[in-house]
Amino acid sequence: MNASAAVDVQGLTFRYGQRVALNAVTFQVAVGEVFAFLGPNGGGKTTLFRVLSTLVPPPAGEVSLFGHSLRTDLAAARHVLGVAFQSPSLDRKLTVRENLEQQGALYGLHGATLRHRCDEVMSQLGVADRQRDFVEDLSGGLRRRVDLAKALLHHPRLLLLDEPSTGLDPGARSDLWQYVRNLRDELQMTIVLTTHLLDEADRADRIAILHEGQLVASGDPGQLRSDIGGDTITIETDTPQALCAAINAKWNCGAAVVDQDIRFASAATHGRWGELMQDFGDQIKSLKVGRPTLEDVFIQQTGHRFWQADAEPSAPPSRGKRRR
Repeated sequence: MNASAAVDVQGLTFRYGQRVALNAVTFQVAVGEVFAFLGPNGGGKTTLFRVLSTLVPPPAGEVSLFGHSLRTDLAAARHVLGVAFQSPSLDRKLTVRENLEQQGALYGLHGATLRHRCDEVMSQLGVADRQRDFVEDLSGGLRRRVDLAKALLHHPRLLLLDEPSTGLDPGARSDLWQYVRNLRDELQMTIVLTTHLLDEADRADRIAILHEGQLVASGDPGQLRSDIGGDTITIETDTPQALCAAINAKWNCGAAVVDQDIRFASAATHGRWGELMQDFGDQIKSLKVGRPTLEDVFIQQTGHRFWQADAEPSAPPSRGKRRR
């Protein structure tokens, strides 16, 4: 294990009965970076979040947070950890300050120290002017800020965010990401989040793509896109298998059928799209050329589009996260 890493996971495997939710997952998160786990439903994100947030122990493999093992040093690991669940863990009938005071008491904070911490995090998250408002009267974006304030109250070194943009409008999502960057830049905080939103993952310093319990790719989002090599071509046709075989026979371009469309790198045809249309135009309904996206990375690694798979296998509900 790497004691200098914020998060170090080695060979993590997790099963629900006979179904494998995580299969020998290994990764590290550096101190002070924003790291996103990207994947469709059923990819393993929720199970991984449960393990990292110490809600369930790792049954196989090793997990440490800032050098503290979740097997042998759980109390110390929890001390460096702040968690914001997908569903806000707020009491709607209490005010913003009362929610924070309640959280502080759970961490043994009281008196002047607790008042100072509450004032500090409310100022950081821009909710100081709403501290006497009841949570039930706040917008979704403001509730998310208060939930983050709760998670930051005890000055954690690592912040875990589970699908942080769920239920937020575009403006609130943008504000949330500004706060995330401020936490990284001003407090040197390490932030790990899960998401199924491609554009959200693109904002992280590094990402790891999970698919059916496997970690299939990881790295800087821009570099992962660059590794694909140039633009991608997507062809819509009524005869994908036959046309794909014909294109490969002529161009040897590595074309593949992905969910009934044909996709390949434009560099493989050297930009000679006119010849492509001349030879196969009667079979092509549409042809689109675009810059590689994280979906293209996902397709390259898995062979199909980034689509919402079946939900992960059922498990006991997490504290702070309602089952739906």
